[in-house]
Amino acid sequence: MSDFEKIELLDALFKHATEGIIISDASGVIHLINPSCAKMFGYELNELIGQNIDIMVPDHIHHRHASHRNQFIESPHARPMGLGLDLYAKRKDGSLFPIEISLSPLLKEGEKFVIAFLIDISVRKQIEASVHEKQKELEKVAAALIRTNEELEKKVSDRTKVLQEAIRELERSRTELSQALEKEKDLNDLKSRFISMASHEFRTPLTTILSSASLISEYNKPEQEEKKTKHIHRIKSAVNNLNDILSDFLSISKLEEGKIHADFIKFNLKDLIEEINSDMLLNAKQNQKIVFTYTGAEVVYLDPKLIKNILINLISNAIKFSTENKNIYVSCIVNESQSVLEVKDEGMGISEDDQKHLFERFYRGKNAFNIQGTGLGLHIVGNYIDLMKGHLHLRSKLNEGTSIQITFPNQPH
Repeated sequence: MSDFEKIELLDALFKHATEGIIISDASGVIHLINPSCAKMFGYELNELIGQNIDIMVPDHIHHRHASHRNQFIESPHARPMGLGLDLYAKRKDGSLFPIEISLSPLLKEGEKFVIAFLIDISVRKQIEASVHEKQKELEKVAAALIRTNEELEKKVSDRTKVLQEAIRELERSRTELSQALEKEKDLNDLKSRFISMASHEFRTPLTTILSSASLISEYNKPEQEEKKTKHIHRIKSAVNNLNDILSDFLSISKLEEGKIHADFIKFNLKDLIEEINSDMLLNAKQNQKIVFTYTGAEVVYLDPKLIKNILINLISNAIKFSTENKNIYVSCIVNESQSVLEVKDEGMGISEDDQKHLFERFYRGKNAFNIQGTGLGLHIVGNYIDLMKGHLHLRSKLNEGTSIQITFPNQPH
């Protein structure tokens, strides 16, 4: 390519470039300007030739522009102008627009020139401003959404808590209702069993009382005094049986209703057991004896009423399920940590199978159906022991006898 062709090519690039191109000298006088640049600033092409470049600089930076130009002339090298700054240029009508400028030095025949490449970035700035505005709006919307979400989460959390509490309350109510219905069912069952058992258990002692009372009225002669005494004893025994049955049912009813509590007080345990033994001997069979041993401190801290009911029940069973001429053994050992009561007999004993169910309500051993009782006594005893935080140990063998040992921890007082 010849030099002429190269010049023509450069001339075409200069004239048709979309960027604005200005060539000015060291003092800022414009020597060349392409059509794109003239149009960008609103001038005719020939209007800017010979004008100072300051005509295109905003008024408020005129005083700084000359010094910047001089610095570039003194240290010329290709670079963007106002790196990192927002630059503005002034049109012919005085309006300002954003612009990007790149500077390159040119040395021709010893004279210094500056080539400036200019790009109108108004559209880009508008887009950036629009994007920025949209971004701010999005940030506001996002912030609003976050606040709304947080508020919703709080509402959901609060309502969840309320719902959970309502569910817990419903569950508590359901449980309480279920327990109440179960308790009502148990009480109804207890009443039904009581009516059924009472009609059976009351019949025998009542028949005994009626028949003995009728016979007593006929024994008026001195030689019939022994028979009369025998029937009086039968009446007393029948009355005691009735009293035991009623006592068992009253106790189980109070236990079911939660009306019985352990009331711990200081009392003389030895004296209480001796009193109970003395009373129970009145119900003993012929030649039955109660052998009593006591070791340790006599004053304890337990519930005397519950202890009395437990011992009466156990000693009564020992008498009932033992034959004549057999002893009943009652012992008590008190030490620093516990009180141990034991009632032992030489009676019919309890089978291993019956021992598994012995403390269940209304349960009676297979070998005890012909002996009067409610099947509630040991169930009541077990509950009384639990109320005083004690535990029970049973040993029994058929036809050899039974031993029931109860251990109560000493309560702080």
